[in-house]
Amino acid sequence: MQRHFRTTVLASAAAAFLSFGAATVQAEDIPANDGLNATYWVQNAVEYKANAYALYQLAMVRLDQALADKSWTAALEQTGDYQSKPPAVILDIDETVLDNSPYQAWIVEKDKYYSSKTWTPFVESQTSRVIPGSLEFTKYAKSKGVKVIYVSNRKAHEEDATRGNLKKFGYPVDEDTDVVLVRGEKEEWKSSNKTPRREAVAANYRVLLQLGDNLGDFTDENVGGSPSERLETYKKYQAMWGKQWIMFANPTYGSWEGAAINNNWKASSSEKRAMKHAIMDEWEGPK
Repeated sequence: MQRHFRTTVLASAAAAFLSFGAATVQAEDIPANDGLNATYWVQNAVEYKANAYALYQLAMVRLDQALADKSWTAALEQTGDYQSKPPAVILDIDETVLDNSPYQAWIVEKDKYYSSKTWTPFVESQTSRVIPGSLEFTKYAKSKGVKVIYVSNRKAHEEDATRGNLKKFGYPVDEDTDVVLVRGEKEEWKSSNKTPRREAVAANYRVLLQLGDNLGDFTDENVGGSPSERLETYKKYQAMWGKQWIMFANPTYGSWEGAAINNNWKASSSEKRAMKHAIMDEWEGPK
C-alpha cells in the first residue's frame, strides 16, 4: 500500500510538472540530449554545490599552509629564487569561479552546440553565476595579502564583460594590475595552452595554489592526449591534487570529452556517442 501510494504521488507530481501553465509539455516532444543530466546536476544538485563549497573550504586551509611554507609553490613553471616573491593564487574562471550552466541549459533546451557566435553574447550578457565558495575564498585570499589572478581561455574581446561579471559579485579584480589573463590578450597568449600565462604569473609571484576544472588549468601535459595518456599525467602529479592543485567537477564539457572522441568535434552526435561507448568498461551483467 505504501509503495502504491508513493508511486501514485510521484506520477501525479510528474503530470503536474509537465502540464503547468497554459500549454502542456509532452514528454515525447523533448529531444534526447547527452548534456541533460550533467547540466541539471550542476544547476540543481545539492551534491554539486556541497562538493564545490567543500573544495573552496579546503583551498582556504591549503592557502594558510602555503603562506607558512616559503618553499611551497603550485606552479610547475616556477623557477629560480621564488621564495621571496609576493604570494598569488591562480584561478580558472569558467566552471571554477563563474557558473555558466544557463548557457549549457540553452544548448540542451534548444538542441544546439557550443559556438563562439553564441558564447560571446552570453559572456557579454554578464549572467554567469557564482560557484559556491568561490567568492568567500577569493576574498579570504585578498584579506591575507595574496594576489588573486584569473587565467581564462575566454578571448581578449570578452575581457571587459568578464571583468564586469566578476566585479558585479564582488570578486577581487585589481584596476592597477592586470589580474584577468585571457587568451589572445598578448601575441604569445594566442593558444588555449595556459603555460605562457602561468609563466608570466610565476615570474612575478610565488604561486600558492592553482584552482580549475580542467587538466589544462594545471599543466598542458597531455591535455589533448588519449584517455590513457591523460591518466598517466594525473598519476604523475598525484601528490599535488588536493594540496597545491584543487580540481572542481565539471561534467558538462572539457578536454576529457575531446579525449573520448579523439578530438573529432566534427563527428555527429551518434558517432561521438559510439566512441564513448567503445572505451567504457562494462560489467558483464548477471549470470
